[in-house]
Amino acid sequence: MRARYLAATAVIALASPAVRAHDASSVVASARATYNLNPGWQMTTGDKAGAAQPGFDDRGWTPVTLPNAFNEREAFARDIKNLSTGITWYRKRFTAPSRATAGKAFLEFEGVRQAAEVWVNGQSVALSESGAMAFGADISKALKPGSNVIAVRVDNDWRYKERATGSGFQWNDRNFNVNYGGITRNVRLHLTPRTYQTLPLFANLGTTGQYVWADAFDIPGRAATVHAETQVRNEEAAPRTFSLRTEVRDRDGTLVGRFDGGSVTLAPGETRMVTAQGRMAGLNFWSWGYGYLYRVTTSLVEGGKVADAVDTLTGFRSTQFGDGMIRLNGRVMQVHGYAQRTSNEWPAVGVSIPPWISDFSNALMVESGGNMVRWMHITPSKQDIESADRVGLPQAMPAGDSERDVEGRRWDQRKEQMRSAIVYNRNNPSILFYESGNESISEPHMAEMKALRDEYDAHGGRAIGSREMLDSKIAEYGGEMLYINKSAHIPMWAMEYSRDEAARLYQDAQTPPFHADAPDYNRNQDSQAAEDVRRWWDYYRIRPGTGRRVSSGGVNIIWSDSNTHYRGDNNYRRSGEVDAVRIPKEGFYAHKVMWNGWVDVERPATHIVGHWTYAPGTMKAMSVVSTGDRVELFLNGRSLGIGKRSSGFLFTWPDVAWQPGTLRAVGTSADGRTSEHVVETVGAPVALRLTKHTGPRGFVMDGADIALVDVEVVDAKGRRVPTANDKVTFALTGPAEWRGGIAQGDSSGRPRSTVAKAEEAIPGTTPTAGTARDEDNYILSKTVPVEGGINRVLLRAGTAKGTVRLTATAPGLKAATLVVPTVAAARVEGGLSRSFAGDAQPGLLTRGPTPAGPSYRVSRTTLMPSSIVAGSRQADAGKSIDDNELTHWASDGAPATAWIEYRFDTPVTLNEIELKLVGWRSRGYPLRITLDGREIWTGETERQLGYASVSFPAATGRVLRLTQIAPTQDRDAFGKIVELGTAKQSGDTGAEAVAPGWRLAIVEADFHGPVAR
Repeated sequence: MRARYLAATAVIALASPAVRAHDASSVVASARATYNLNPGWQMTTGDKAGAAQPGFDDRGWTPVTLPNAFNEREAFARDIKNLSTGITWYRKRFTAPSRATAGKAFLEFEGVRQAAEVWVNGQSVALSESGAMAFGADISKALKPGSNVIAVRVDNDWRYKERATGSGFQWNDRNFNVNYGGITRNVRLHLTPRTYQTLPLFANLGTTGQYVWADAFDIPGRAATVHAETQVRNEEAAPRTFSLRTEVRDRDGTLVGRFDGGSVTLAPGETRMVTAQGRMAGLNFWSWGYGYLYRVTTSLVEGGKVADAVDTLTGFRSTQFGDGMIRLNGRVMQVHGYAQRTSNEWPAVGVSIPPWISDFSNALMVESGGNMVRWMHITPSKQDIESADRVGLPQAMPAGDSERDVEGRRWDQRKEQMRSAIVYNRNNPSILFYESGNESISEPHMAEMKALRDEYDAHGGRAIGSREMLDSKIAEYGGEMLYINKSAHIPMWAMEYSRDEAARLYQDAQTPPFHADAPDYNRNQDSQAAEDVRRWWDYYRIRPGTGRRVSSGGVNIIWSDSNTHYRGDNNYRRSGEVDAVRIPKEGFYAHKVMWNGWVDVERPATHIVGHWTYAPGTMKAMSVVSTGDRVELFLNGRSLGIGKRSSGFLFTWPDVAWQPGTLRAVGTSADGRTSEHVVETVGAPVALRLTKHTGPRGFVMDGADIALVDVEVVDAKGRRVPTANDKVTFALTGPAEWRGGIAQGDSSGRPRSTVAKAEEAIPGTTPTAGTARDEDNYILSKTVPVEGGINRVLLRAGTAKGTVRLTATAPGLKAATLVVPTVAAARVEGGLSRSFAGDAQPGLLTRGPTPAGPSYRVSRTTLMPSSIVAGSRQADAGKSIDDNELTHWASDGAPATAWIEYRFDTPVTLNEIELKLVGWRSRGYPLRITLDGREIWTGETERQLGYASVSFPAATGRVLRLTQIAPTQDRDAFGKIVELGTAKQSGDTGAEAVAPGWRLAIVEADFHGPVAR
C-alpha cells in the first residue's frame, strides 16, 4: 500500500497572539477580520410567527450565550429517547464594523442540531439540515451599515425530513446521536476584502479554504517539504494580480520559514487554487502526546501590501498504513484507546462546554495511555478536533451514519457529509483515519468515499475505511466491533471492544452499597477492571512483532459515561473508564498500566485494584494490574505470596484477610526492573473538602465558562475515605449558575425499584430491562451524594461581576467553603467580540517527541507452508491461510476426513499455532496435532473472540497435521452481548453456516516458531 504523509491545521495558544483555524491572521495585518458571535443571543422555544423579521419583539425571550441547547438540563436526567424536541428560535443584534459592507461577510456555524434556517435582516441566507456539520452563509448582500439582526429557527425533531426530498438523515438516530437541540456549537463572523481566501465551508458555500501539508519527510533529520494551498476568489469588477506569501511560526511565535508563490492574476468572478511550498528543517513533528503545532499564515500580497491574511495552526507528521500496521513518524503504533460518542457530553450542560473542558477530558485519555479516539457515527465538533490536536490525541473521524449501509438519497447525504467534513477538518494533524461507516459498506460505496478523500485530501496522510471491510480491496483499514482480526495487509483494529457497564459507585461486593459482580452490563469496579485486562490481552498478545499477521489493536467502548444507548440498570450508558464528570474508574488505571508504550510496554507500572478500608472480618479477593512478570503482595510488610497471573497483566490473590494498615504490590519484570503501588487503610470520615478546576483564563464571566468543583469526604489526615457515600448539600452565591453533578439514585429520595423495566425496542439494537430507568440521577439537584468518597459538580459562569462562593455540608461532617475568583469577560462591542476562549489553551507536550528506535521486539517468527492437503474439500484448503477472515475451509462432516495437513519445503521449528476456527465464540474443537507423525498437542481449543492459541514445546518437522478427534458442540462462552445476538449482528462467526459435529472448519491458521537469537 502506498504511504501518504500529512501536515495539518488546528488551534493552540502561542507566546505571540493566538490563532484559530481559518481565521484572520493575528500576526499579519490585513483587511480581513474574524469576530466571535457567541455572546448576547435571545432564545425561546416554540414556533413564533414573524420571528425572522428584524423588528420582531424578543424582549421576553431568554438571554443566552452560545453554544446553547434548549434542552441541556435534560442531559443524563432522561433516557436519550425522551429528550425534548421541537422548534427553537435564536436572535442576535450586532453592529457592523465600518467598511464591512464594502467587502464580503460570512457567518460560520460550527454546528446546529438538527435543521437550521438563518435570516439576516429578514433575508433568508442559509438552510442547513444535516445537524452534524459546520456550514456557512454569505451575508454580504443582507448586511447593512449599523444595526443588524440574525435570526435562526432550529428544528430538532427526531423524524426531521429534508425539505427538498422528504428523506430523513440516517444519523438522526435515537440510539446513538443524543439530541441536544439548538445552536450547540460556536458562531463566527468573517469579514474579508472582495478578493479573498475562501473559507473551508463546503456546506452552503461550496468553498474549500486552505490546505496545508508536508511530504518528503526526513524524520531523523527533522526536515520536510511544506506545502500551502489556498482557494482565492475575485468578486471585484476588475482583474487582480497578487502573489501568495506563506510564513511559518513555531509555538513560541518565532518565524521559522517563509516561501512565496509566483504572481497570479484572477479575472473578475474567477476562483483558483494558489500554492507555495518550501523545504524546512529543525521541525518538531506532531505525535501521540506531543501536540506541537505551527502557525501557517497565507497572505495575498498586492503591490507590496498584504490584502488578505489567514492563519491556521498546523502540525507536521508522517503516516504509513501497510503490512497490517500503522506507522506514525516512522514508528509502529498499536491502537489502544476509546470509542467515544461524538457528543462527548456532560451532565446538565450536554455539549455546551468551553474549550478547556474539552482539553481536560481529552488529555485524560492520553494520560490513561489512549493513543486513539474513535468518534462514533457523526463528525466531532471542531472544538474537540482542535482539542485533540493540542493534547496529542490521534483520532478517527466519521462523517454521518448509523448501523448499516444505505442507498439512494440517504447515501448521497452521507457522501455530502463526508466531503464537508474532510474539507473542514483536513488541516487537523490528529485525524489519522476517515471512517466511512459504522458498519461495512459495499465496495462501490467505499470507492466513492475514497474518491472524495483523494479529491479533497490527497496528501493528508489519512487512511479511509470503515468498520469491518475484512475482504475489501479498496478500504485502507478495517476491523470488527469486538472480534479479533489479524492482517498482513491493511491495518485491522477493533472498533468497540469491552462492552460491559459498571457504575463508579459499585466498587466491590465488600464496599457499600455491596454490589456483587453481575456481568450482564451491571459489573462492579473490581470486575470491570479485570474484564478490561482480559479483553485488551486478546489484542496485545497478537501485537506487531508476534508474526506476519498481526492485530493493530482496538478501542474500548466507551471513554466517558454517556447519555446514549445503554444496556445496564440506568437510563444512560455506564461503560466509561471515567464517569460522566470524568472522575476515573478502576479501568482508567488498568489501562494506564497496560497502555504505556507504542506497542510493547515501555516502562514498569503496577496498580492495585480498589482500596484497603474494610470492616473487621472481611475476606477480599485482591487483583493487581502490572507490567511485571511476577507480582508479590505485602500486607504491613508481610508477604502474601506471588499472585496468580492471567491475561498477561492480571495478578490475583483469592482470599486476603483484611487487616488495617498498608497493602503494597511489587511487580518485577524479567529484566529486573520493578514498580510498585501502595494503598492504605484510612480513618473515619470527619470533613468535606472542595477543590476547583478552571481553565487557564480562570473562571471567566462570559456566560459560557464552567468551573468544576470536586467534593471529597476526608479523614482527620485529609485522606479521601473510599467507603463514604454521604449526601452533600450545596449552597451557591455570586454570579454563577448551578449545574450540579450526577450520582446513582433519584433526587426525590424514593427507593430504587426491584423490578426491571423493559424498554421500547429501537431498530438496530436489543432493548434491555433495568431497575433505574426513571431515576433523575440527581441532575441539577443541590444535594448530590459522593461515590467512593468523591464527586464533582459544575458551575456555569454568569455575566456579572462578583465573587462566587460554594459551601458544602453533610450531616456529621465538617462543612467546606470554596471561593472561586472570577475574571471579567472580554469587552463586547456592538455584539461582536475579538476574544475566543480557545486562544488560552496551551498545546501539551506530555509524552515528548516520537521516540527513536523500534516500538516492539520480535518475539516469534511465522512459517508459511508451501502446500496443503485436506481430507476433503481440497479446493478450499488454501482459504485457511489466505489472510482473508471472510473465507474458510471446512471438512465434509465425515469423521474420517476431518483433518488437514500443512507441508513445508524444509524442516521448520514450531512452538505455537494460532487458529481462527469457525464458530470461535461458541465452539471448541477437540484436536490432535502431529508434526511428521509425532504428537505435539492434544486437547480442545478455547472458546474466544477470535484466535485460539495452541502452544507446545518447540518441535521440528515438515508435515503438520490437524485432526479432529471428537465432534464439536456449540456453547456460548460470553453470555449476553446484545449487539452480537445474531450472526448478522456479530459479523458472523460462521457457526450458522457450518454445523457442529464432525466438521473441522478453519478461517485462518498461523504457524509460529521461536526467534533465532
